[in-house]
Amino acid sequence: MSKTKSIYVCSQCGGTSPRWLGQCPHCKGWNTLEESVAEAPASAGKNRFQALARSQPVATLSEIEAADVARTPTGLEELDRVLGGGIVEGGVVLIGGDPGIGKSTLLLQAADALSTAMKVLYVTGEESGAQVALRARRLGLAGKALRVLAEIQLERILATIETEQPDFCVIDSIQTLYSDQLASAPGSVAQVRECAAQLTRTAKAAGCTIVLVGHVTKEGALAGPRVLEHIVDTVLYFEGETHSSFRLVRAIKNRFGAVNEIGVFAMTDKGLKGVSNPSAIFLSTQASEPVPGSCVMVTLEGTRPLLVEIQALVDSGGPSPRRLSVGLERDRLAMLLAVLHRHAGIACLDQDVFVNAVGGVRISEPAADLAVMLAIRSSLAGRPLPRGFVAFGEVGLAGEVRPAPRGQERLKEAAKLGFSVALVPKANAPKKPIEGLAIHPVERIEQAIDVLRGLS
Repeated sequence: MSKTKSIYVCSQCGGTSPRWLGQCPHCKGWNTLEESVAEAPASAGKNRFQALARSQPVATLSEIEAADVARTPTGLEELDRVLGGGIVEGGVVLIGGDPGIGKSTLLLQAADALSTAMKVLYVTGEESGAQVALRARRLGLAGKALRVLAEIQLERILATIETEQPDFCVIDSIQTLYSDQLASAPGSVAQVRECAAQLTRTAKAAGCTIVLVGHVTKEGALAGPRVLEHIVDTVLYFEGETHSSFRLVRAIKNRFGAVNEIGVFAMTDKGLKGVSNPSAIFLSTQASEPVPGSCVMVTLEGTRPLLVEIQALVDSGGPSPRRLSVGLERDRLAMLLAVLHRHAGIACLDQDVFVNAVGGVRISEPAADLAVMLAIRSSLAGRPLPRGFVAFGEVGLAGEVRPAPRGQERLKEAAKLGFSVALVPKANAPKKPIEGLAIHPVERIEQAIDVLRGLS
């Protein structure tokens, strides 16, 4: 009896090594090599390496016929927003998130809504059919046309897809599947990569939209090799705090729509409900009276302007002051404190500075700079900002206030929600006044502090 040969596979890039190394020789990642069983050459079936589509002759790009892809709404408006308008025929979507955050609930709701207009198959590898039915009853879903399969063997799933010929298929989850052509265990790098490739090939050939549910690591990234994200057409991340009832679905990659789009859901006893006005939620915790250290800004998430409250707390810190931020980059906070000291004369050298974006939102755009600096100044001085005050703008190292993209939409969103005073970069000042909104354009951070003193 021949001895089983082992190889070491990188969990990030899928590269292999004949022996264990501290650093992957392919992607240079540390401690990513995991022992796996080497596959026999004869185990490679002839269908494993077929192309995703039929080969075509070489053609000139301008002569190739191309039309806009047709989209089918899922019945969940916020999910359609993230997908770019709905599902696309033959598209493959990968959705990841922490355990228990609501991935299966969201997809079961979408599958039930789509089953009234097309053939839908729900494949579960983590639950039995009875458990799926129990969740559907709890959510109040009829499920009269929704087909369910409890299976983890890839070949049987592909045979069922060929027999049922669904238009929409959910695989929950990709880490539970295994193929008989590979000897490694379910969830291994080889199995995840092989099963995802086979399902993608089936989706393109049959025109079936397939949604893959993926596990995440403790760092929050999708588990498995990065090649998984390159294979699929769309990558969605399901985010949210365990103590909060609100969930965010964020598009990281989308070949058929915009990236960095978000959908906002509220978790209820009847499942996930879309939130049409998330700004009201992120501002709902504001105090009735203005408090020091609080400033509202308008940020952009994809095509949607959102009003988010920025809170700052400045307190005596002693010889080793701390700078902590939640929802914003910590290094940028240190840079803004230096600009505030150098150009506005406001020093926090011996102070602890804590900054938080309320509602669990992560703000990555620099348009939050002005609101963060004004909140810090408000907390340090102990004086609240005026009622109905909103600000946005990028602040440079020279103290200049740079414009933010799509400033008109930000100002209109603030006016719609009842804000009356706006401090904005001069380049974002509208040519026509906006009803109910007094706009103060500034070019430098010291001008912004002077305007704030006049308003207070």
